[in-house]
Amino acid sequence: MPQLESAFKDVRRIKTRTARNLVVKNAIRQLRKTLTKAEGKQAQELLSKLQATLDKAAKTHVIHKNKAARLKSRLAKRLATKK
Repeated sequence: MPQLESAFKDVRRIKTRTARNLVVKNAIRQLRKTLTKAEGKQAQELLSKLQATLDKAAKTHVIHKNKAARLKSRLAKRLATKK
């Protein structure tokens, strides 16, 4: 029954990856929320931190690279209009 063993291994692997991905997605969500409330220099620092996090998430395939680019663009545009 080697196929059954590999199926169980796959389930364990998927659970681990899902948990790891959720941590990253939650961090992105929290940064986005704090960025929308932030103002001035703090907002600029948060934006750069969020952009780095989005790039890393896209690089590790947690989110799609186009989604990361879209979010970065929209947040930068929103920050520019806030000023």
